[in-house]
Amino acid sequence: MHPQLSDKKLVCKDFIQALEDCHLSSWARLTGGCNKYKDAMNVCLHGESVARSARNRANAKERRVRREEATKAFFED
Repeated sequence: MHPQLSDKKLVCKDFIQALEDCHLSSWARLTGGCNKYKDAMNVCLHGESVARSARNRANAKERRVRREEATKAFFED
């Protein structure tokens, strides 16, 4: 199962829409005809997850540096 896609709709919307369109055909869904769409969506979602993690790491590093500078300035006085 996939996590909630509400916040991913802007990034991977083409892949999500293609999978939803494919799932309208029960035969394709049951026989594996939608697997290529699902794989493409998984790649897109994974790429977004990796990019989000990288942004979060960079932001955390900046916050840590600012916090350490503020702590150092506080205790030097």
